[in-house]
Amino acid sequence: MGIIYGKDLIDRIDELCTEIWYDGKKVEGKKSEHPAFKGLLQTKSALYDLQHEKGLKEEMTYISQETGERIGLSYLKPKTKDDLKKRRKMMEHWAKYTGGMMGRSPDYLNSGIMSFASSANLLIGKDNCFPENVVSLYERAIKHDLSFTHTLISPQINRSQAYFEFSKEPISARVIDKNENGLIVKGARILATQGGLTDEVLVYSTPGLIDSDEAFAFSIPSDTKGLKFLCRESFVGGDSFFNYPLSSKYEEMDTIVVFDHVLVPWDRVFFYDNIEVARNFMQQSSFHPNGFHQVITRQIVKTEFILGLTELLIETINVSEYQHIHEKVSEIIIGLETMKALLEKSENDAQLDEWGYIRPCSIPLQVASNIFPRIYPRFTEIIQLIGASGMVTLPSENDFCSEISSDLGKYLQGANRSAEERVKIFRLAWDLTMSSFGTRQTHYERYFFGDPIRLSTSLYKNYPKERYVQVIKDYLHLT
Repeated sequence: MGIIYGKDLIDRIDELCTEIWYDGKKVEGKKSEHPAFKGLLQTKSALYDLQHEKGLKEEMTYISQETGERIGLSYLKPKTKDDLKKRRKMMEHWAKYTGGMMGRSPDYLNSGIMSFASSANLLIGKDNCFPENVVSLYERAIKHDLSFTHTLISPQINRSQAYFEFSKEPISARVIDKNENGLIVKGARILATQGGLTDEVLVYSTPGLIDSDEAFAFSIPSDTKGLKFLCRESFVGGDSFFNYPLSSKYEEMDTIVVFDHVLVPWDRVFFYDNIEVARNFMQQSSFHPNGFHQVITRQIVKTEFILGLTELLIETINVSEYQHIHEKVSEIIIGLETMKALLEKSENDAQLDEWGYIRPCSIPLQVASNIFPRIYPRFTEIIQLIGASGMVTLPSENDFCSEISSDLGKYLQGANRSAEERVKIFRLAWDLTMSSFGTRQTHYERYFFGDPIRLSTSLYKNYPKERYVQVIKDYLHLT
């Protein structure tokens, strides 16, 4: 079948009998019509439709040599540097459609599934490992253009390094039994973004685990019996694009995933009861290089969006003459160009792995992943500082349709724009930086790659420092 249309995705998600809980109630009816989900699903639908547009099809898809069908380029196993650039171009199209606001656009986990399949040979000959199931998932995903969420993190009961779980009932999802049909999993995982709103959920062991019952990986349909998705409060402000230009379209629900004696069929299991594989497979596979490549591409687009909005704010209130404004905008420009340079370096320094697939160079991507969580909160602060009091004196769309519209037109006009246009711009700035949606975006980018300290540790350990040390030893004639 290959690439699908947006309506196909919506129909498929609506037909799944997924158990989703929102605001204390089990979600009934079509998920695409629920106020908390419909904006997101409409946006995802539009992303799938982009793959069919005449002017974009060649840049977003490729023809499968096996089936002759068109496949989304995020599933392409790259073998050359040109393949990496093709993948980036495709991901840019999806990111630009959302302004980089959708952290879990389909290409993120499409890249992950592709990376696992490209590295499946790592599992050959290992205890309790099924590399053929990893390849089968990839083939199924490209055949049906599936959508995925994933969950990696255990509930934060006690984050002490000395904590061991002694609860009678499992808290962190674990294998409690197995039979001829598969594994039985009970417990929970947190932070499945778009949980319940995708075809499948990819489940992978928590980093740093020490319990073999938690050493597993698999992918199952979102409506698997015993699987529940518990939603947080929605950050959709309302349907009005005028009032909520971002949250009405791009709010991605985050969920807790509960496994209540969930049967995971054997043909869905990648591995189980193997701590070594659980710790090493993701690290040794191309998951991180390709995943970071997608994320940095999106974050660059998001920074471009921020730069454009910031400059429009400046023009609207006519503050471009001030040097402190120049300094602030230059911070965004420096961040943008730094991220672009690191992404291009990762492609230029890409290397073939042992199976003939090319991986973006990890070091520049790791550097970028350490930079962005630090600069993104500053970017939102810059918008707040430039917008100042204008960020909080914002009437609604209905106000402009009422008898006070003439007052608004007089007192809220911009230097070169009508009051309505000015408010539209400022409401966008507010929704990006100050609304519940905006503050979630800031927190999301701050922790997207995980704990910033651990990111720094990983970069320190992986960076090739020895040659620089040797230069100093030679200079000082040290042995």
